[in-house]
Amino acid sequence: MNQLKLRLQLEQFFLEDIGDRDVTSQIFGRGQFGEVNFIAKESGVFCGEDIIRTGYPILEPELRYDIFVCDGEKIERGQVLATVWGPVDSLLKGERVILNLVQRMSGIATKTREAVEILNSDYTKICDTRKTTPGLRMLEKYAVRCGGGQNHRYGLYDGAMLKDNHIAFAGSIAGAVAAVREKVGHMVKVEVETETKEMVLEAVAAKADVIMFDNRTPEEIKEWIGLVPEGIVTEASGGITIDNLASYSDTGVDYISLGFLTHSVAALDISAKVKVGAQVAMPETLLV
Repeated sequence: MNQLKLRLQLEQFFLEDIGDRDVTSQIFGRGQFGEVNFIAKESGVFCGEDIIRTGYPILEPELRYDIFVCDGEKIERGQVLATVWGPVDSLLKGERVILNLVQRMSGIATKTREAVEILNSDYTKICDTRKTTPGLRMLEKYAVRCGGGQNHRYGLYDGAMLKDNHIAFAGSIAGAVAAVREKVGHMVKVEVETETKEMVLEAVAAKADVIMFDNRTPEEIKEWIGLVPEGIVTEASGGITIDNLASYSDTGVDYISLGFLTHSVAALDISAKVKVGAQVAMPETLLV
């Protein structure tokens, strides 16, 4: 991830949550130190090292932490994922923002790993879409990679994708491809969304870089993919769920893009539990 962008985003998230002050945690004095443990309440795939590593020091340079798992590692219910020590007020200020992000990213990584394992293909790859939470795209797409998936385009700026409405306004696939190539140059790939065999043939003739089979059955894709010459990347998308994903494993497409990896995923249940008093094993650097 882009560390500068991550820090700027976290600063904004903290401002949104804390505002001028944390009116509850101000009851704790600066000399009170504590410990918070992040504990998995269900099994899954962890994602969020950089959220902890970058987030807490923004609030308090004196904070210390240990992270016991790496992004992309499987975790089990009851496992301690990270421990953070420092002034109690700062621990509590950062808890909700950091926990929310770690839970969501771990949920995405977990669902992606599930999809990859269900597909069980040495050839076809799982990828995401632009159906991400506004403001969280960098984090959510990173989580997809941690789960074993790959990223589709990041935004409207790094890949041309001609969907049904673009084609309708342009009048034809050939016209749309020709027009967009004049604008973007040779460094930007052009993808065409197709829904019929005739559209596939037109996209091939227009020399699209990528052809998507949109809302097509595995049987249709198996038939149409023979129309696509080597050198053109193929993708299946639309109507593919975790329940029918396995039926697409032998279609021969290069990629299957899944919007549900990010737009409707459930957060992985992770809790933040504190230790107080004699239970706290404070690092020596905080005792000086």
